[in-house]
Amino acid sequence: MSETNLNDSWTSRWNERYSNEGFAYGEEPNNYLKEELTKLPVGKILFPAEGEGRNAVFAAKLGWNVSAFDISSEGKSKALKLAEKNNVSIDYQVGELQTLNFESEQFDAIALIYAHFPANIKSLYHKTFDKYLKKGGTIIFEAFSKNHLEYIAANEKVGGPKDIESLFSTDEIKSDFANYEIIELLETEIELKEGIFHNGKGSVIRFVGRKK
Repeated sequence: MSETNLNDSWTSRWNERYSNEGFAYGEEPNNYLKEELTKLPVGKILFPAEGEGRNAVFAAKLGWNVSAFDISSEGKSKALKLAEKNNVSIDYQVGELQTLNFESEQFDAIALIYAHFPANIKSLYHKTFDKYLKKGGTIIFEAFSKNHLEYIAANEKVGGPKDIESLFSTDEIKSDFANYEIIELLETEIELKEGIFHNGKGSVIRFVGRKK
């Protein structure tokens, strides 16, 4: 893989955010993930950029075999505590994607929930995730759209990246996941109430796709 820019300052930023006692985005799962995951038969699932583990723990409570990763060791620490609190186990690795040992067609589902990777690697990461997903497997995706900058300008508490290149469009998703049956793909306004850093109206892309 090409050189990423997940440099020390990026890692430090997330370690600092996750080192606080409170959960940055809460302990409850993302609503869209909750809605969509319960429609699928239980299997193996990957949570990239999983932070403090709220979504991974939810999946584990449903009986999924859960793998997760993030660049933040503080995120992992919080996630494992949350898993213990909920009497479940998750396999959580720390590192950049190319350093981890995931295998081709390992997963039945991959959940990309606010997985805002740096702009220069996000498409590369999406195409790598595709390799890890079985044929017939499902991607569940929710992240901020390019129009979200207007919402941040109106209310910084809603959170999200402030550079347009790190935000998403439906065209990008179609391009990155070209070999998928689109179950749902839309840009929509939602009201977020997730922990400390996702509060208020935001513009998101939602996507559920099945790998052909």
